[in-house]
Amino acid sequence: MSYLDWSVMFGTLLAIAAYGVYKTYGPKDMDKYLRGGDDLNWWTIGLSIMATQASAITFLSTPGQAYADGMRFIQFYFGLPVAMIIISVVFLPIYYRLKVYTAYEFLESRFDLKTRTLTAGLFLVQRGLAAGITIYAPSIILSTLLGWNLTITNVFIGMMVIIYTVSGGTKAVSITQKQQMAVMMGGMVLAGIIVIQLIPVKFTEALHLAGKMEKLNIVNFEFDLSDRYNFWSGVTGALFLFLSYFGTDQSQVQRYLSGRSLTQSRMGLMMNGFLKVPMQFVILFIGVMVFVFYQFFQPPVIFNTIQLDKLKQSEYVEQLQGLEEDYSEVFARKSQHIQELLGAIESEDDQEVRRQQAQLAEQSQKQEEVRDQVKALIVQHDPLAETNDTDYVFMRFVMDYLPQGIVGLLFAVIFSAAMSSTASELNALSATTTMDIYKRSLYRSGSSRHYMLSSKWFTALWGLFAVLFATYATLFENLIQAVNLLGSLFYGTILGIFLVGFFLKWVGGRAVFSAAILTEVLILLLHYFNGTTVYGWDIDVGYLWYNAIGCLLVMLISMLIQLGTGAGPQGKPALDKE
Repeated sequence: MSYLDWSVMFGTLLAIAAYGVYKTYGPKDMDKYLRGGDDLNWWTIGLSIMATQASAITFLSTPGQAYADGMRFIQFYFGLPVAMIIISVVFLPIYYRLKVYTAYEFLESRFDLKTRTLTAGLFLVQRGLAAGITIYAPSIILSTLLGWNLTITNVFIGMMVIIYTVSGGTKAVSITQKQQMAVMMGGMVLAGIIVIQLIPVKFTEALHLAGKMEKLNIVNFEFDLSDRYNFWSGVTGALFLFLSYFGTDQSQVQRYLSGRSLTQSRMGLMMNGFLKVPMQFVILFIGVMVFVFYQFFQPPVIFNTIQLDKLKQSEYVEQLQGLEEDYSEVFARKSQHIQELLGAIESEDDQEVRRQQAQLAEQSQKQEEVRDQVKALIVQHDPLAETNDTDYVFMRFVMDYLPQGIVGLLFAVIFSAAMSSTASELNALSATTTMDIYKRSLYRSGSSRHYMLSSKWFTALWGLFAVLFATYATLFENLIQAVNLLGSLFYGTILGIFLVGFFLKWVGGRAVFSAAILTEVLILLLHYFNGTTVYGWDIDVGYLWYNAIGCLLVMLISMLIQLGTGAGPQGKPALDKE
């Protein structure tokens, strides 16, 4: 990168962090530190909710997902507006009435302490690991692209977040996320405009080409449990995921519990529900336009060019050169078919359009075969090398084709996204550890200032844990899928516990506690055996369905246990509101 790019990147990041410290330094008690003083307006809440979910993985992985798989990932978000309505009607009034610091306090008032502690523990495990991935995901990409040491990159992101999150608590997170969201979406929209301008055909022709090459395949109504992304998984499996994430995950609950009123929090949730889908559509569409761009300009045979450079220095260099020549020949033939396809579209020759589509599909397949051979060489040279390169697509395009200054801004987008999500996670992990574990079960006689200071220490400790986990993590098939998968392993169980508490008033704490443990074991076993055959049964379930399965299992098993024991609900101990 140029000096201008470095200046833009570091200047943006340092300005945001400094602003967060300046505006929120020095909360004196636990309430202001964990709830932000309850004075945030609806649009700050809405932006904070969106920024918490829109991690660096969103901006790194989603364009690559669209490049490889088209727009169908948008179906994942179809259940989001419905989830926001349900949470606003059912979850929020209860949280506000109880004046909780964490969502899990409700579970003790409804069930018992052990159910509250179990659910908080499940959250801490899931979100603690997710915080590590949130740091690791951009670090592995950025360290490769910038030539930085991976550990140094992890520490840079982690320390930047820890400084202002420890300093200002919940309010610092929400305040900085407004600036981070502006940088993120402003940078992405600017990148989208530039890529469209760089495509050497009219915008309508670019759309036609993307459509004919099946990259605008937004909705699929075919019901298939093994399909990760279709309409049905989006409005069912993903709906359960969003209900759990936004309704019971403290990293999100803490965002809207700091609102001025119930109405402000509801409006913030609604803002997220109706803006998140268009935002995700824009990011996916940018990925599709990058795909169209690379139909006219030859892409690298592997987007992770660091791996290519290593291969060029190895004994496989001659084989690589031969494969790159094959790749160029295939691209040349493909370019000819693209021109003929555009001509057929303009002349409205449907038969020729179909013929050219078939030819393009054949050449695209040959391209992938060459890429697979290069990946095989990479693995032969280094068996531990990562060959999945979809997460590198967008930033490789940025570095190769965008002007100076804009490159630095786009890197600031990725770092800002990493910081915003990680800050929310550390803030939530600290609040849950303090209120649901430390204050409730370990040390109950401290002052408000004591618990505020404890929260700061827990924030720092969780930040260090996330950095350590990020340092020793390994790359998943696709980063955005990795985070959603990790959430799906736990969110269904957590949501099931809450829904039993909300709607099955006759089910007691012992029943739901046992059901939750059994369900979590079953979900982990399902994932372990997924894709295999067990006793003649083929198990092939898209991971989004784990959320629905886990939630429904908790509800069903808890009802059966309650009916089997013949006991009524247990008492409802009062919350400790010292």
